Amino acid sequence: MRHFGIILLAFSFIFLSCEGDPGPPGRDGRDGLNGLDGVNILGTVFETSPIDFTVENEFWSVFAFPNNFEVYDTDAILVYLLEGVIDDGLGGQADIWTPLPQTYFLDEGTLLYSFNHTYFDVAIFLDGNYDLSLTPDGFTQDQIFRIVVVPADPYSSMNLDTSNFHGVLNALGQTEHDIIRVSDQ
Repeated sequence: MRHFGIILLAFSFIFLSCEGDPGPPGRDGRDGLNGLDGVNILGTVFETSPIDFTVENEFWSVFAFPNNFEVYDTDAILVYLLEGVIDDGLGGQADIWTPLPQTYFLDEGTLLYSFNHTYFDVAIFLDGNYDLSLTPDGFTQDQIFRIVVVPADPYSSMNLDTSNFHGVLNALGQTEHDIIRVSDQ
């Protein structure tokens, strides 16, 4: 048995010291997207149906996550307001998504769109330094939001520009087709 150990040790040194011919260089692969190697972010994006902010709902709207969707306390929640639509220069249109909180300076005073969240819902609300019932309808009626849930582990290790909705969507590996559109809340 002792000879077997010595032979095994000798073969180990032989195999560890062999370098061999590395062979011809291979072809370069295609460039991929820049990002963190080995990171798979499973974020989710929800789009609300149009929301009206009124005196009756105290200028609040609550979006409840579907029961089959789990949000962890440590997840990052981002909310974007559909601020408008512009011509994309290619014969189509492009949405303008603005991150919340967002402040507007109106003739009536200062208006703020903001939000807070739990692991089961997101509350979106208006605040201002004037009587909100005086807010023009363009700021209170038919407002559409996108709510993005980003898992905490990848989010904390990324250099994610949350001011750019489409950049966030790309970082999540999502497209417009992946967005979950939710009807009346």
